[in-house]
Amino acid sequence: MIEMRLADVAAATGGRLHRASGDERVTAVEFDSRAIGPGGLFLALPGERVDGHDFAAAAVAAGAAGVLAARAVDAPAVVVPPAEARSGAGTYLAEHDPDGAGAAVLAALARLARHNVDALTAGGPPGLAVVGVTGSSGKTSTKDLLAAVLAPLGPTVAPPGSFNNELGHPWTALRADASTRHLVLELSARGPGHIAALCRVAPPRIGVVLNVGRAHLGEFGSPEAIAQAKGELVEALPAGGDGGVAVLNADDPAVIGMAPRTAARLVSVGRSAGATVRAVDVGSEAGRARFRLVSPAGEADVALRLVGTHHVGNALAAAAVALELGATPDSVAASLGAAGPVSRWRMEVADRADGVTVVNDAYNANPESMRAALTALTDLGRGRRTWAVLGRMAELGAQEAAAHAEVAAAAGELGVGTLLAVGEPGYGSAARHVADPAAALALLRAEVTPGDVVLVKASRAVGLDRVAAALLDDLRPDDRQENELVSR
Repeated sequence: MIEMRLADVAAATGGRLHRASGDERVTAVEFDSRAIGPGGLFLALPGERVDGHDFAAAAVAAGAAGVLAARAVDAPAVVVPPAEARSGAGTYLAEHDPDGAGAAVLAALARLARHNVDALTAGGPPGLAVVGVTGSSGKTSTKDLLAAVLAPLGPTVAPPGSFNNELGHPWTALRADASTRHLVLELSARGPGHIAALCRVAPPRIGVVLNVGRAHLGEFGSPEAIAQAKGELVEALPAGGDGGVAVLNADDPAVIGMAPRTAARLVSVGRSAGATVRAVDVGSEAGRARFRLVSPAGEADVALRLVGTHHVGNALAAAAVALELGATPDSVAASLGAAGPVSRWRMEVADRADGVTVVNDAYNANPESMRAALTALTDLGRGRRTWAVLGRMAELGAQEAAAHAEVAAAAGELGVGTLLAVGEPGYGSAARHVADPAAALALLRAEVTPGDVVLVKASRAVGLDRVAAALLDDLRPDDRQENELVSR
């Protein structure tokens, strides 16, 4: 972030100085007191087990310049009363925030992030380029690919993992400083208006919409409502004459249908013949996609390290943004080919010493990402035995049972060897069923043989990531980690 005095922080957030001169210098923001350092501004956020306000003095003792708080603390601080900051703070801390203290700090953090981004984008291009990415699936992988293709063009900031809500979004925006050329932000939504609110925190100049699927269908109610929410990103973009660019998936009718909702210049991506940036001659080798990148700037051959042909669309979106910001087709192809998995539990592929391959895609799941993962499993496992260890897809509402049946049918259609359903009877009679992750691990240990390929995927709450980790560790039945798995 740009260096600020604590008095400037108070002015930007609408707070008041508390036990501070105002001349304290702030150069970073942290919500974890263990990560605080000299010049840090500690965010006093309430949590499930602890309240950050109780760690204010310790944070300052560790070098923090001050604290952003919702009530008086025993340290130099900027205090924002809850009554002044509820609007737009979102739902991140709702269940742990009965008095609105967390909402106050989050709203103040959003205002501080906007102040930082405004300072860095003043005057327009070629200043800081803010790139926003949304979609029902693939956001995090595309964000990671964007960081890879933009890094050769200049210093790039992108969030770790899925830092895409009303805490992670402004926190990431505050990592950008005067040297940063590209700020890549992932935008999530669990209801109407969420993406629009995130766009107000860090207004994007380039917006990418990947797809409209059924993730969070239970919260939105319909695919049309999901499309309406995702399109809030393109509505927030500046006009094309002011540098605004909307990168839309031409292969998804709900996405390309967002074109009339934006004043930005349209760049379409996909395998469709009419796409501005497209992939032709798509194939795969050992589950990894190859294609020829075709764009107005030229063509280049791309060979991805990432597993799964569904990454072709993600790669095209990243390529389109990079080409807009000055990259060449050849440099984009080189960066895409060198990019490996960055964020955890998203098609992580690892081989055991005995030749068993474990694919850990257990971060989240919806019908579209399930089919993509199953397709990758069968591509990767050609000539080998394949296992799909699947758990519940949450947040689908009344459509959950039908979606599970759809995924089971897809597994059969694709020729998956064994479908192992964990704690979820909705995958049908063709699946083998176990009660929980511990039972799944026991069965796999007993039956998986060298050369097999095992995909592990479910909504995160199911905890199948622990099964993948245990398989790779090849734990013995009496090992401590397995006992912990069984007890959780």
